[in-house]
Amino acid sequence: MEASFLSQNKSPTPHLPLTRHHLKQNPFPILAVLDSPPANFRGLKEKKGSQPACNLMELPQKAVYNDNWFDQLAINHLSRSVQAATGLRNKKTGYESLVQAAMDASQKFNLLQQRDLVLQALENTIPRIVLDLIKTVLPQCKFTREYFAAFTTLFFVWLIGPCEVRESEFNGRKEKNVVRIKKCRFLEESNCVGMCTNLCKIPTQTFIKHSLGMPVNMVPNFDDMSCEMIFGQDPPMLTEDPAFNQPCYKLCKSKRKHVMKCSS
Repeated sequence: MEASFLSQNKSPTPHLPLTRHHLKQNPFPILAVLDSPPANFRGLKEKKGSQPACNLMELPQKAVYNDNWFDQLAINHLSRSVQAATGLRNKKTGYESLVQAAMDASQKFNLLQQRDLVLQALENTIPRIVLDLIKTVLPQCKFTREYFAAFTTLFFVWLIGPCEVRESEFNGRKEKNVVRIKKCRFLEESNCVGMCTNLCKIPTQTFIKHSLGMPVNMVPNFDDMSCEMIFGQDPPMLTEDPAFNQPCYKLCKSKRKHVMKCSS
């Protein structure tokens, strides 16, 4: 019986390919073939976030901030202080207004004037009596350095972006005196090395040391836009600071020359 069944289903021409007629009669047609798509296939679309690693640095994803009422109040207050110091007003709002105020200063004034104007704006944001009280009550010590670091991560995210406290060695012992900014909001928005160094780094270092009595060294990383604030450490001289030997970004919004020629 088995032999009879096999003989009935045996193909008369097993060595020949199937004709078009045979393909139509095939009850089990081929539905799909799995294969890798060609590299130059133009119709292929990738999902967001799935770009090859080589494109990540070229097309970085911009951080999105949802500023609450306190953040907006602080941003507007600082923006107005910078505009008042420079005498250059703009009609923008929120963080965009702050960046525009800084950009106007970078285009209107020379480097020394930029630093002095921002320092003046910072000093006007906090009453002098409060600054003197902080300087008196919190002398330089381990507690103060760690307090400044923790305070920064809690109350200045609106200005610098998400950050965290990290430990470092200070005078031979461990302290939590370092603030690591994962991706600086101001640097990302301005996209300008010169604005970072002249309108943020130098004025902030000067303000914290002279007004609050705490030396601090800000160490920006222009590759990933991160930054470290090391409380208790004096910054190097400008001629020896690596931050001032950095060419600007190709997409610099300020379109100016800094210590080195802007690469744009």
